[in-house]
Amino acid sequence: MKDRIRVLVVDDSPLFREVAAKLMSHDERIEIVATAGDPYEARDKLLEYKPDVMVLDIEMPKMNGITFLEKLIPQFAIPVVICSSTPINAFAAIEAGAVDYVRKPLITNTDELNSFAQELNLRVKVASTAQTVRSKNVVYKVVKQPLSTRDSTGDKLIAIGGSTGATEAVPVILSGITRNSPPVLVVVHMPENFTSIYAQRLRQQFPELDICEARNGMYLKNGSVTIAAGKRHMRAYHDDKGYFITSLMGEKVSGHCPSVDVMFESVAHCAKENAVGVILTGMGSDGAKGLLSIKENGGFTIAQDKESCVVYGMPLVALESGAVTKQLPLNKIAEEITSG
Repeated sequence: MKDRIRVLVVDDSPLFREVAAKLMSHDERIEIVATAGDPYEARDKLLEYKPDVMVLDIEMPKMNGITFLEKLIPQFAIPVVICSSTPINAFAAIEAGAVDYVRKPLITNTDELNSFAQELNLRVKVASTAQTVRSKNVVYKVVKQPLSTRDSTGDKLIAIGGSTGATEAVPVILSGITRNSPPVLVVVHMPENFTSIYAQRLRQQFPELDICEARNGMYLKNGSVTIAAGKRHMRAYHDDKGYFITSLMGEKVSGHCPSVDVMFESVAHCAKENAVGVILTGMGSDGAKGLLSIKENGGFTIAQDKESCVVYGMPLVALESGAVTKQLPLNKIAEEITSG
C-alpha cells in the first residue's frame, strides 16, 4: 500500500473536528496526524507535523480561513480542502489558494454524514495529488482574438467540462470570450446550490457575457455561458430556432450529476462538426467518453495540458482514449476555440 495521506483538520468546533477525524480515519489511505481549533494553532501544527493535506474551516476565531489561506499559501504550499456550508466562502477560499472544497453537513443527519465522509475522503485523496497550489496573485494572460475573426460563428457550440481546479480555470477561458463568441456550456463538479453562486460570481466578473445557471428549455445565443446546475444533467439539442438545453435530475453518470460525459455526448449529437469540446483539470474519467464522441462526429477537441492542471486526471484519461485533438496550456485555450 502507498504511504498514507497525512491530514491536519482545522475547525473551531471540537465536535466537528472529532467527527471529521473519525470519518476520515475509516479510510486506510488517510491518517489524521493532528487537529487545530484556530489558524494560529494550525500554523504550529503544520510546522510540527508537516501534513500532506489540510482540511480547513472558514469561520474561526482570531483569523478566518480565507485570511489564513492568503497568508499561508505563498509561504507553505500545502493542498487545502475547504469545508464550508456557504458557497460564497468556498469560492473565495479557492481564489485564495485552496485546491478543493466540500459542503459541511449537519452532524445530526446520518445520511448527510455518510455522504460527507465519502466526498471528503475523495477530495482529500485528490488534493494530495495536486500538482500546483496557486495563490490568487497568479495571473494568466489571455490574448483576445480581434472581433473581425469571430463575427461569423455559424452553428458552433463550445462545451467545457472539468472538476478539481476547474472553478478557477473556467474564468481564464472566459476572459478570452466576447459577446460575439459562440454559446458556451460548462459542467464543473459542484454541489447543489453552489452552481448558482458560481454563475453569479462569473456574471459579476464578466458583465459583458450572458452568464447563468442552466434552466430547462432555455435557448442559447452568442455570448451566452450556461453553467450546469448541481444534481441536474445538462443536455444540448438543436431545432429550427437554434440550440437549446434541458436541465433535468437523473442518476449519476461516470460518477457524477451533472456529468461532463452527458453534456459532451449531447453536444456531439446535435452540433457534430460544429462542436468544440474542452476537458479541464480534474480527477477521474468523466468527460473522456463524451469528448471522444465529439471527435468521432467531426468536432474539435482540446485538453488542458499537464503543466497548467491542478490535477492531471480527466485530461490524461481523455488523451489516452484518443479523444484529444490538441493539448494546450490553460491561457491558450480561449484563443484556440474562438479563432476557428
